[in-house]
Amino acid sequence: MSVNKVILLGNVGKDPDVRYPQQGQCVASFTLATSERYSTANGSAERTEWHNIVVWGKQAEIVEKYVRKGTKLYIEGKLRTRQWEDRNAIKRYVTEVYADTFELLGSRPQTGDPQAPAAPEKAPF
Repeated sequence: MSVNKVILLGNVGKDPDVRYPQQGQCVASFTLATSERYSTANGSAERTEWHNIVVWGKQAEIVEKYVRKGTKLYIEGKLRTRQWEDRNAIKRYVTEVYADTFELLGSRPQTGDPQAPAAPEKAPF
């Protein structure tokens, strides 16, 4: 038996990149920062890790509407590593978190439009 499960709680590093590939299914990708504090000889410090997040389908459409840089998210998903060759025939690798579910955390951002829809607290899937 094996398990490939990732749970992250962090802040979105940049506005999501949303695409509609040839299959017509929406895909959103963005970075998520997680931080941890640790002790040093001079007190404490913080280490930040950056994660590449990929969201597909209806969930990606929700990301497109409600997720922006700085949004706090809870994400559950699985790790996937892709490989490709660049222009110079060098093999490149990237590890991504394919989100199965996510929740928007914190208060919704203030907009100037009182008719703007409220962000769902939990993505409906």
